[in-house]
Amino acid sequence: MDKRDLSSLFRERLKLLLQRSRLNQSAFAANVGLDRSALSQLLSGATTRLPRAETLLNIAAEHKISLDWLLGLSQDEGLTGELRVNMEMEEGLGGNDRALLARWHAEAAGTKIRYVPAGIPDLLRTEALIAYESARSHRNSEIQIDETQSRIDYSRRPETDMEVCMPRHTLEIFARGMGIWAEFPEPDRRAQLAHMAQLLDDLYPSFRLFLYDGRERYSIPYTVFGSMRAAIYVGDMYLVLNATEPVRTLTRHFDTLIRSAQVHAHEAAGFARRLHDQLA
Repeated sequence: MDKRDLSSLFRERLKLLLQRSRLNQSAFAANVGLDRSALSQLLSGATTRLPRAETLLNIAAEHKISLDWLLGLSQDEGLTGELRVNMEMEEGLGGNDRALLARWHAEAAGTKIRYVPAGIPDLLRTEALIAYESARSHRNSEIQIDETQSRIDYSRRPETDMEVCMPRHTLEIFARGMGIWAEFPEPDRRAQLAHMAQLLDDLYPSFRLFLYDGRERYSIPYTVFGSMRAAIYVGDMYLVLNATEPVRTLTRHFDTLIRSAQVHAHEAAGFARRLHDQLA
């Protein structure tokens, strides 16, 4: 692994430990045998040097995590001396998807989450849209409504940092009532667009939506949970990638989608309102 990549992963995980500890930097540094100024340098990225081995071991012991995880060699905090399986399949049936996603979000708290949805992002959907789509997929709409509210509550937390990137034509097709939304009534579509615009305003900047041209770019639906894992959605299953390099590759792919966005996060609410107004 490149030295800069190793330093970046270490810094991200050190910041996560500091946040979890609820200590100020002086107390955190003292607990692991670091000077306050040395900790500040490590957190700022001013240097690519890592602390000496004794300090790394102190950090791992104090916070009960593995040295492999601290250095980015493992995605499992409690695993020492071996690497976790690089790829797993997780079934998303019978509510298991909600438990999996909740756990992955919790484990990635304080890091950036990058999300390419399969359709309208879950937490931006109205109850009417959830009921409509649930009927088509034979899922329990009440459970999904509760889960949507939980996602909204999660996005309001101060430590949340989530970016969502999707094709702009998905929203345009939805607004016109085409494709899978052909039977979704126009008043409900207008209400959905207004609801989305309001939430995008309310949740910004912790939740940021970008829209790219789907004719120029393509992406499968997936979520990157910080540097820890990526979950690719494949119907009723998730292909879960735990190794560092595949996660970094999907992160770079996501960043490419962001760079090619035609509608940026501060413009997304206005875009949804324009689609709403065109239906009025």
